[in-house]
Amino acid sequence: MHASTERLLGEFAARRVPALARAVSIVENQRAGVDDILGTLHPKLGRARRIGITGPPGAGKSTITTLLAEKFRQAGLTVGIVCVDPTSPFTGGALLGDRVRMERVALDDGVFIRSMATRGSLGGLAASTREVTDVLDGFGFDRIIIETVGVGQSELDVARTADSTVVVLVPESGDSIQTLKAGVMEIADIFVVNKADRPGADRLRNDVELMLGLRKGASYANVPAHHGVDLRTMRDRAARPADIDALAEDTSWAPPVLSSIAAKEEGITGIVESLDLHFNYLERTGTLRERRRERLVERVIEVAERRMRQRLWDVPAARTWLDGRVSELEAGSATPYAVADDLLSAYGHLVTGTNT
Repeated sequence: MHASTERLLGEFAARRVPALARAVSIVENQRAGVDDILGTLHPKLGRARRIGITGPPGAGKSTITTLLAEKFRQAGLTVGIVCVDPTSPFTGGALLGDRVRMERVALDDGVFIRSMATRGSLGGLAASTREVTDVLDGFGFDRIIIETVGVGQSELDVARTADSTVVVLVPESGDSIQTLKAGVMEIADIFVVNKADRPGADRLRNDVELMLGLRKGASYANVPAHHGVDLRTMRDRAARPADIDALAEDTSWAPPVLSSIAAKEEGITGIVESLDLHFNYLERTGTLRERRRERLVERVIEVAERRMRQRLWDVPAARTWLDGRVSELEAGSATPYAVADDLLSAYGHLVTGTNT
């Protein structure tokens, strides 16, 4: 381990915020020392609860994140916030303005905010977001909130990163079909219909509850198999918890559909309570351990794939060899599949790190 990295980890262990910020920068940008930092922190991971906040642009995610952070701080908990913003495909830049939006908590010593750009990665998360989240976990934060860019159905990455995922919707999200696409429905542990004082909010909530019932099959229970089924009857059969406390002892989790008006600070307590109930459910059923084990497997796969790419393409000869085969590809005398096999035959030793 390099001496500078060792000094940084010493300051990090002393819980000095400047060391945390430097460690996050090293990990985010994959600079020298990243493996040593993440390797040292790995045994300390698992203490923090990771909460994902996702949804379409303009849904009020930043406002809800700020209010959740305030609630956690009032309970004496420390909070790390990772905000992922989209990168321009034209300039490569990103407007990382989350500190401005979260000025109410930005100066709180118990809150650390880091803005990141997607840098072209799909899924609404920057490629290094999971590793930055690990750094915050290793620093000792009690709650980590990951607020993602709203990119529709590609938001599955946040569900793999967080213990609990909150999908924030608004009446302006589009028609019910657009809002209830399977990708969004599957990742949510909690739905929040924000800006609930606007027209269409009740209808949106009913639509979400109906689709939840359809997904579980509850809505079709005891329904005659004929055309012209009364949708109002189906909606009444859908999952609609009358009281959030009813979820406390369930053996399966039915995502609650909550209403909030974040601009007026209404409905935030219900979100906090639902997050607590969901985490208790995860622990009680063993689902938390399963999710975190899956996360570890995915992390190993990600690191392996990243290192294979780096080892192969960091050698100029491999790219030069590929450029030399482009003419064959253009002429149709070779296929991408055959060229890929030839490439691995010639340079596969770079991927495995062997000398043969």
